[in-house]
Amino acid sequence: MAAPLPPAWRIWLAAWPVAAVFVLSNAATPLYVLWQRDVGFSKGTLTVIFAFYIVGLLGSLLVSGVASDRVGRKPVLLPALALALVACGIFATASSVTALVMARLFTGIAVGAFVSAGMAAVTDVAGQERKHRAALLASCAMVFGAGLGPFLAGVLSETLPAPTATVFIVEAALLLTAVVTVVRMPLPARRAVVPARGGWVRVPGVPRGNGAQLSLGVVVFAPGITATSFVLSLGPSLLSALLGTTSRVVAGAMAFVMFLTATGVQFAVQKLSRLAILTVGAASTTLSMATLILAVHTSSVPALVASALLAGAGQGMGQLGGLSLLNSAVPSQRLAEANAALNVGGYALAGVLPVSAGYLSDAVGLTSGATIFATVLMALAVIGALIVAANRRHATPAA
Repeated sequence: MAAPLPPAWRIWLAAWPVAAVFVLSNAATPLYVLWQRDVGFSKGTLTVIFAFYIVGLLGSLLVSGVASDRVGRKPVLLPALALALVACGIFATASSVTALVMARLFTGIAVGAFVSAGMAAVTDVAGQERKHRAALLASCAMVFGAGLGPFLAGVLSETLPAPTATVFIVEAALLLTAVVTVVRMPLPARRAVVPARGGWVRVPGVPRGNGAQLSLGVVVFAPGITATSFVLSLGPSLLSALLGTTSRVVAGAMAFVMFLTATGVQFAVQKLSRLAILTVGAASTTLSMATLILAVHTSSVPALVASALLAGAGQGMGQLGGLSLLNSAVPSQRLAEANAALNVGGYALAGVLPVSAGYLSDAVGLTSGATIFATVLMALAVIGALIVAANRRHATPAA
């Protein structure tokens, strides 16, 4: 007899730890202006601090997906949550660039575990019959948490004392609820059915025959998440240049609506074919970069906000399309590693281009730096759309 389907609330609850960790991933965004004032560092250094998050995340993805598929989800997720709590402590007491770098590095390691093992755990809880729903909820939990973090940090830091400490005390409390959720999650302790082939530390991949699905996800997801990474790292600087404001609420609100758009658009397009989701996602990222160029050349705040919203939509659809393709084609015993591979492809680009844009902006000005960044990313998004269109047979209708 087939196992009974779990209640819907259990699937939603399984997605909560993903959201809680992603709250931490961007909670520092509106606080950088405070650290820049107190510690003193350039826009280039700011993007390097941001990039150490990517370094930690990519390093984590080299092992977390494989380890999760071999020894189980919880032995990977619980240490990641412990490291996230350590990152909260460092952020709360940071007084140097080194401390910020370490906090971002630890955050990236924790996030890497959750975009591989955490998202696979949601699928495990949902069961085979609800794999598409699991991909949707896991993806939405990721982007909703990523948006809630900067908004919550902006509001708390403007309204409560000791802003850089208060924000991370609240986030630590959220992470503790995630620990309880993971401990009680109905997951197998060990995935003994997985053959122990290859090393434990390696570039993650997918089973033979699933490379096309991975590639189609990466070519759309990578430009999308790079666009949102630019908004997170240099968005406050652009707001300061266009509005003359360093309001942490405004910076956090822009990031929040960007990721709220990324969340909402996934529910809106879930009935479309995977081909359509990926194509529209690439188009959204392209329009985002065109609007960014308009914003910096006309000093238009509405255009900057529109660019952020389109970037969020592009990431959301690229992420949903990529995860849906992998969930439909990759067996559950390799799913965490496949999720890790998708995120390696996305975050590698998201780590390189925004850092380059930050240093370029220091050298030639924010307007020229942002324009060059947007032009390069627009070209990559268009190429992604063309690749998807040329591989229609692999983007089958969503289940």
